[in-house]
Amino acid sequence: MSSKVSICGVDTTKLPKLNNNDILQLIKKVKRGDENARDQFVVANLRLVLSVVHRFNAKGDRADDMFQVGCVGLLKAIDNFDETLNVKFSTYAVPMIVGEIRRYLRDNNSIRVSRSMRDIAYRAMQAKEELSKSSFSEPSVEDIAKKIEVPVKTVTFALDAISDTISLSDPIYSEGTDAIALLDQIADNKNTDENINENLALKAAIKTLSPREKEILLMRYFVGKTQTEVSQEIGISQAQVSRLEKNALRSIKDFLI
Repeated sequence: MSSKVSICGVDTTKLPKLNNNDILQLIKKVKRGDENARDQFVVANLRLVLSVVHRFNAKGDRADDMFQVGCVGLLKAIDNFDETLNVKFSTYAVPMIVGEIRRYLRDNNSIRVSRSMRDIAYRAMQAKEELSKSSFSEPSVEDIAKKIEVPVKTVTFALDAISDTISLSDPIYSEGTDAIALLDQIADNKNTDENINENLALKAAIKTLSPREKEILLMRYFVGKTQTEVSQEIGISQAQVSRLEKNALRSIKDFLI
């Protein structure tokens, strides 16, 4: 794909290049509802999508599909980007583009199970049936692994590999026209009142930081860059990045206590 000029009908050699000031001015127009500016901004950032697709070593039609999915991530990044945070658009957009592509790959990749793994799974199923008949109880994975003389982890992986994937929207109980889906039986342990209050407090703490400290924390803990990479990105020493990061984390901790 590295030598490919056209992807999804886009001539990648003719895509425009914008400097940071151009990007900032254009995004301001986008946020004011300028559709023409939005179109320009999308085209100007197609190189960004292309660079992410390159990371996945995609080829042929697969590259075209991933490019289109990446563009969805780009559009989401444009809609949600806050230019007041003093963070480069590319720094914010790349994780969203990567996320969309990974989601696409997860949803559209069929898992190929090797013959040896299938054989282990079928042996495990036979052993489970035999153990159930002899003990009249549900055998554990450890019992099955011991019977077929295979490591527990291998048995677990083999059984998971051949199991059918179900959707959270699949009905697990139905009475008349009313159906209960799997999603209805899953408790939300994340969005509790306590967690919501903690998130609000954390957001308030982050607002007290300087723009540079916010930028460093975003790149370190959201994008996943090393301190060295951050220092190269924003043009300061690694020691300064480390100091600012520690100060920011200390300020957040003090705010939350």
